[in-house]
Amino acid sequence: MFIGKVLGNVVSSVKSKKLEGLKLMLVKQTDINGNPTGKPMVAIDSVDSGEGDRVLVLKEGGSAKIVIKRDKLPINLVIVGVVDTVDIDGWNRGEKTS
Repeated sequence: MFIGKVLGNVVSSVKSKKLEGLKLMLVKQTDINGNPTGKPMVAIDSVDSGEGDRVLVLKEGGSAKIVIKRDKLPINLVIVGVVDTVDIDGWNRGEKTS
């Protein structure tokens, strides 16, 4: 799992039937301070997140399929939570941004 930031929606009018009805979001992994790292990635949204949200992203195909209840779907990223704050030994790393 990792914490990331939602950059926006991914709209696809033509896609695999297995992806129909699923909301796709563009996310970017962040460090503990909320600074972006790595490249943007497409994730299935299971919690109705929105642009600018800090989110918890599950990065494992088998577990991702369990979350969205679709066994034969070729996925590896699912947004499973919207992060309000991150506290480490009382050190708060910021409030939810949206």
